Amino acid sequence: MKTANLLVEIFVEELPPKALQALGVAFAARIFGVLNEEGLIDAAAMSGDDKALTGASSYEVFASPRRLATLIRAVKTQAPELQRQVKLMPVGVGLDAAGKGTPALLKKLQALGADASAVDGLRRAMDGKAEVLFFDSNVRGVSLAEGLQKALTEAITKLPIPKVMTYQLADGWSGVKFVRPAHSLIALHGSEVVPVQALGLQAGNTTRGHRFEAAIDPIVLTSADDYAVTLEKDGAVIASFDSRRAEIARQLAAAAILAGGASGTVLHVAENKDLLDEVTGLVERPNVLVCRFEKEFLDVPQECLILTMKANQKYFPLLDANGKLTNKFLVVSNIRPDDPGAVIGGNERVIRPRLADAKFFFDQDRSKTLESRVPALARVTYHNKLGNQYERTLRVQAIAQWVAGHIGADVGLAGRAALLAKADLLTDMVGEFPELQGVMGGYYARHDGEAPLVSDAISDQYALQRDHTGAANPLSAALDIADRAETLVGIWGIGLKPTGEKDPYALRRHALTLINRFELLALASWLEGKSIALQLPDLLEYALSKFPPNLLGQKTFLELTEFIYERFHNRLHGLGIYRNEVIDAVVSKRPPLHEVVKRIKAVAVFAALPEAPALA
Repeated sequence: MKTANLLVEIFVEELPPKALQALGVAFAARIFGVLNEEGLIDAAAMSGDDKALTGASSYEVFASPRRLATLIRAVKTQAPELQRQVKLMPVGVGLDAAGKGTPALLKKLQALGADASAVDGLRRAMDGKAEVLFFDSNVRGVSLAEGLQKALTEAITKLPIPKVMTYQLADGWSGVKFVRPAHSLIALHGSEVVPVQALGLQAGNTTRGHRFEAAIDPIVLTSADDYAVTLEKDGAVIASFDSRRAEIARQLAAAAILAGGASGTVLHVAENKDLLDEVTGLVERPNVLVCRFEKEFLDVPQECLILTMKANQKYFPLLDANGKLTNKFLVVSNIRPDDPGAVIGGNERVIRPRLADAKFFFDQDRSKTLESRVPALARVTYHNKLGNQYERTLRVQAIAQWVAGHIGADVGLAGRAALLAKADLLTDMVGEFPELQGVMGGYYARHDGEAPLVSDAISDQYALQRDHTGAANPLSAALDIADRAETLVGIWGIGLKPTGEKDPYALRRHALTLINRFELLALASWLEGKSIALQLPDLLEYALSKFPPNLLGQKTFLELTEFIYERFHNRLHGLGIYRNEVIDAVVSKRPPLHEVVKRIKAVAVFAALPEAPALA
């Protein structure tokens, strides 16, 4: 029985870059999984270190912008015979008084491909309290062509495709659904083509390389094992997603050093894993180039420039040793011309209008104060049952002032920060880049001459959502707690509770972050030799009082309290630090949020004492 490595590739038009890695992994895993289930993977035939490898280690994943492929090790041409044992029916039902097969038994055997002569060979065995007839037979193992056809069909059908396309085949009549139109299919077992088909294509041994820089087109593969090497040598394509990403990361690091120049200035790439993954899904032959823009654009907040470079152009900004943006950036090109000047110049021309727009938005936004924009929030709907953003702002403002009074923050400044916190929703910059909400509000508040603590709190409101560790500014804590309390009470109160995996308003995250705030506030109070005056029941009751009467459900307070403690309970269980029964015992008593962990530690210490069982 022949065993060899198997190569499967679907060559398509450009795949969605953000989904490419997941598509490649799913395609390879499904094909390997089905072949393994069919008995076509021979682990004993693996050579060297592969002998001990199983699962994902037994295959390689290849995913480039125009191909999904996998190389599976030690695949058999034919699966071995399988012993099949089928339970038929009780002896009393299957055999008559003379020991002959009843019509019911004969019909069952016929369905299994056997005739009346098989009755004498049936095995009897006890199944519980009854004696039952079993039909034992040997089943021919599937051929590689049969198993691979099944694997291909399943892999294509169950691929996690973000959006399916429907396109016509060459005959002009047949339609196919796939992530992108497919142009060729490879199924190569060693050096032999496996006769399978998919997406209207017959398997062969040819593929295509880089659109512009392939040395040979089409590329004929003589062996499955030579796939990656041949594709890189003759097709100018790095087929492996991981290898291509590693090469891009290497080139980015080298280019950052080069961009520093002879002066030895240390530059580094702004970290962004998602951008690196997306760019890896966009290029087949990466070539990192250093570009620059005019220094005058650096007057615009660097968050705006970085976002427009990353989101719109897929560029990598370069920062200095202090984390300040420079006027240099890196481009990952898909071609390697002898003279990259035209590529560099083209990318520099493209980025200027984007940066000019950002500068225009920034200048225009500063012509109006944040305070002057607040009344217009009445025209922005928050939720059709909860009113507009201006009404919500007034609720958050009242709650923030109440919280500030309980945590020792300035009540007046807390109200001011809450009043201005959502005003940047109406600015051009945030309209273009919603991700900058809060960040721009902080910049505009500073420009308007607001108190530093106020502008910092406005900046922190969304930074705190990304970083749950909190902030030193007590106004930031007051604004954040108020915002989350208003969201939890309002959204829960109108019946939009999380269900299963669905939580469109992120109430679970809001609850966990609120818990973190209480713990951080308790720690800060302890360090100052004080006790925390803010309590969850009081916070929820006050937040409820800021909504119109009869708007929210009558059980909102009780249900939301249970929900928050349940989230705390689940988080503590997930940490695996304390015994579950200790966590259950403490949380069931609903102690103040900031005392839960302290009480769990105390109970854990008590439970470890020799006297604990008797005392309990």
